[in-house]
Amino acid sequence: MDSPHGAEVSAEDFGLEGPRGWAFRGVDFTADPGTLVAIEGPSGSGRTCLLLALTGRMRSTQGHAEVGGLRVPGRLAAVRRISALGPVPGVSELDPAFTVAEHLRERALLQRRFDGSLRTLLEPRARRTATARATVDAALEAVRLDTSALPKAERTSVRDLERLEALRLSVALALMARPRLLAVDDTDLKLSDADRAEAWALLGALADAGTTVLAVCSEAPENAFTVRTGTPDTSENAPTEDDTTGEGTADAIAETGRA
Repeated sequence: MDSPHGAEVSAEDFGLEGPRGWAFRGVDFTADPGTLVAIEGPSGSGRTCLLLALTGRMRSTQGHAEVGGLRVPGRLAAVRRISALGPVPGVSELDPAFTVAEHLRERALLQRRFDGSLRTLLEPRARRTATARATVDAALEAVRLDTSALPKAERTSVRDLERLEALRLSVALALMARPRLLAVDDTDLKLSDADRAEAWALLGALADAGTTVLAVCSEAPENAFTVRTGTPDTSENAPTEDDTTGEGTADAIAETGRA
């Protein structure tokens, strides 16, 4: 899959305050296009909120950021158009009842429906099917997911996938939109040391190919550009982990609008 030119991402005194306190604040960094950016911090320190704010899914309240030259929070919709979410709990999770094939087919249909030109939509069905298959195959190749090696090939249910396989699938679905910015939450959660190394190698390869990657983690690899969210606020008004990744996230996305 040909990668688009990655987006430069920067933030200046960037923060988000909600009804229960600050999710994150005072974030400052500049990352070149095609950089693997690890958002590192303890659970509850606003990592997911920062990820969603930088991809236009949450509205920040302090300072500003720029993604591909688009200012945040001013141009959230435009940022959503050039970014894509991999796995983010409560936001872009895989459906465990769906098979791998069903997820891929659904995403291909959505991609054609919302991103295709009128001319593309009027193409003969056989040509549209071939184009969709080529897009799927390219995405699977980019994430190194061999569906023939799965227990039931593409008919394997998501609930039967290993954690690393599910991560690869989720990232493949995101790549079908050819984003300039890819966001992945909980990158190193519940992975063995070997699988964690493979996950970072995958994201590093995507960044090397040109896509800017934001990846939330508890411990960043040495080769990543690291942005730290710091120690969680223990004050009475501090948001909890549920606030930043559960109902609070859902409410913020509802207000902002989802891509």
